[in-house]
Amino acid sequence: MTDRNDKNSKQDRASRDDRLKSALRENLKRRKLQARERAAITEPSQNDDGSLNEGTAGKSGD
Repeated sequence: MTDRNDKNSKQDRASRDDRLKSALRENLKRRKLQARERAAITEPSQNDDGSLNEGTAGKSGD
């Protein structure tokens, strides 16, 4: 009887550990992606001459 409980306990523990490892891996991937996206948003884009690219909306070429 105790052998069956020990096996179930070990299997439950291994199953739980696998689920936790998977969840941690996915969480890390998600957080890295979020950090990359934040870094891309906060870094201003620059033209070749080093000036900031503010766009041309509302400006005329006259």
